Parts: sequence; structure tokens; C-alpha cells
Amino acid sequence: MKHFCILLLMMTAFGSFAQQPDTVFLKGILHGHPELFSGILNHPTQNEVQILYTRIDRDKNNIPHFSSYSYRLNARHYFYPASTVKLPTAIFALEKLNELKVKGFSRKSVMIIDSSFAGQTKVSADTSSATGLPSIENYIKKILLVSDNDAFNRLYEFVGRAEINQKLKKYHLDNTRIVGRLAIGDAGESTRHTNPMNFYNDNKLIYHKPGLYDESNYPMHLENMLQGKAYLDSSDRLVNKPLDFSEKNVYSLADQQMVLKRLLFPETFPKAQRFNLSADDYQLIYRYMSTFPTENTKPTYNRPEYFPAYCKFLFYGGDSTALINPDIRIFNKVGDSYGYDIDNAYIVDFKNKVEFMLSAVVQSNEDGILNDNKYEYATVCLPFLKNLGQVIYQYELKCPKKHLPDLTKFKFTYSKRK
Repeated sequence: MKHFCILLLMMTAFGSFAQQPDTVFLKGILHGHPELFSGILNHPTQNEVQILYTRIDRDKNNIPHFSSYSYRLNARHYFYPASTVKLPTAIFALEKLNELKVKGFSRKSVMIIDSSFAGQTKVSADTSSATGLPSIENYIKKILLVSDNDAFNRLYEFVGRAEINQKLKKYHLDNTRIVGRLAIGDAGESTRHTNPMNFYNDNKLIYHKPGLYDESNYPMHLENMLQGKAYLDSSDRLVNKPLDFSEKNVYSLADQQMVLKRLLFPETFPKAQRFNLSADDYQLIYRYMSTFPTENTKPTYNRPEYFPAYCKFLFYGGDSTALINPDIRIFNKVGDSYGYDIDNAYIVDFKNKVEFMLSAVVQSNEDGILNDNKYEYATVCLPFLKNLGQVIYQYELKCPKKHLPDLTKFKFTYSKRK
């Protein structure tokens, strides 16, 4: 253990000069725990694993400094990002709201969604909210608490496809594109069209967002965009050829962690590269990223369908029976689809003054058939993510820090629902 901490500290010192993450340390961690990771290491494709771990060292002024370590990180090797795309979209929704500068228009304003293109759906109520009406704020809560697909789709429609991708370029997220809704079979022309909608305060119209059309294309030619030996189509018919992901969303692991870093530590970025969020916006996101679903009321999520570790893959493995450490909070966004499990997380132990960022993706689809719902999430993917998070946490616990972090800004009082 002591040897690894010394090695890590040496790499941290080197990391301040290096442009690319170290690629040695995590390999040593994985091979040093064959009882946990041999199945992945011995698998022919290593289950498409990519890992990015970032150590955080504070200076005497509590300013964070970062050193990163990677394993098989490769922005050119495609994985399906699933629900992880919801976090930047939620951020861009708040940015759009702030940039419109419409008097009285807030994230709590009632959001009535219309339709103007084939396949679009209208929304005039949201029973999960305190008011029974839709709003940007309630959709953001649903995304961060339980990764709600419809909530993402509505914010995608509010921001618009073109603006989402313009923002990605603005923030140099060059290995990312968000080009479609989730879980409704969105494809082709429908992805380009986003719904008109009206916003109200006390039944008074304060803003109309017209239906938008995005004429741009966002081609990305990556390896691994043809996957599997067969797939089930929308009618559950077997198609005996690989599934083509070339028109689907892309969100590289390094870009995911960069979004998280920019969100959590804006002070470390030049002002022009910070998200256009208010202090209250940041607090909203921090709170609901770290709230367990069963702690919240309106929207309300109850057992057995929902449980504290529901969207906590790293460290807890998304396990309904996980014993929750009361000193630890995880600020994260997960994704799971097509056999991929992904978690992009900032893990904090307030008692022991531990903090680190860890982002990872793993996939298991042993039968080679996509869309058949036969993936090894519970036996391969989630145990890997749980073990990875816990092993890194144990190393962090034992590695000395010159300056202990002040983590006050990430500490919230959460409700105590039964």
C-alpha cells in the first residue's frame, strides 16, 4: 500500500507537467487485484473497459489541482453513452434560460410543450412535480435523481439540437455529439426537429420557443461503430448483421469528466470557459446529483423500484441492498444501454476529507445480439464498477495530503424519508 501511495505521489508531481494522463498506475491497480478484476483482464476485449481517474490535491487556498491516470482511454473507440448525455443537456438548458434574459422567465416557469412534426408529443401536465405542471427545474431534478428519459427528451427539445452541439464545440468537447432523444426510437429527420413550447407564470405567457430545425450534420468516424453479430429491430425481429451506431450520440469518457470538472470546479477554468450558470443553478445541480432518490419528495421515488444506490454504479454497484456510508456522497451521472454501464463521478468522504473523480465504462454482451435485453449488467458490469470505485477509494484513504480540502460547498442537508 505504502509503495503505491509513493508511486502515486511521484506521478502526481509528474502530472503537473504532463499533457496526457498517466497510463501505468491504473494497470497496476487492476493487476494487483486479480480476485476482483481477472475476469475483465482475461476477457478477449477486456469488456470494452475505459477508465479515467483524477486525483485532487488542494493548495493552501483550497484551490484544487488535478492529476489524471487512465486505462485503455481512447476517444476513437466508440461506446454508446446512453444517459450520460443528459448532464450536459441539463446544463445547456439552464444556460439557454440565462442567456435569453426574458423578464420573469425562470426554471420554475410552467413549460407547456406542443408538437409540430411527425412523432412529436405534447405535454401539459407533470404529476411528479409539486405543482402538477412541467418545468425546466423539475425535469432537471428527474434527470439527476433517476435518469428519467422523458425529462431529457424535453430539455433536448427546449435547447434544440443545433444549440446543444454548438455549446459542445464552445467548450471544446470535440469528441462529443448529441443528436437524438432517448428511448423512443428517435432517428433520421425526427432528430432534427424539436418541439415548439410556451412558458407561463400565473397563466401569463412569458416566452414562446418555436419549433426548430437543425440542418447540420455531425459526422464522426470512429472504430467500433458496428457492433454485435445481430440485433432485434423495433418489431423484435432478428436482423443478422451488426447494429450500426454511426448516427447515434457520442460522448467520450474524457469529455464526460471534463464536463464534470468544469461543473464542480469552475474556478479552475478561464471565465470564458465556465458554464453560464448562476450560483443557484450550481447549487441545484450539486444537490440533486448527490441526493438519493428515496430522500426526495416531489418528484417522489419509493422502494422497491427505487433505492439509495439506484444511480450509483461506482462504489455501490447500483445494488438495492448496498449499505450506504453516511459520510460519503457521490456527485455523478450514469448510463446503461446496449450492454454498457457507465458512471462519471466525483466521490467525496466528508469525514476523512477524501475527494476524487472517477469515470469508467464497461460492456458485456456475451451472446453478441443487441436489443435482446440479455446483457451481463448484474454479473459483470456493475460488480466491476463497484470494485473499481472501492479500490480507488481505499488508496485515496491511505495517501497523505499536504492540505486537507474544505468541502463545505458540496455539503447539503438531505431529507430523511423512510
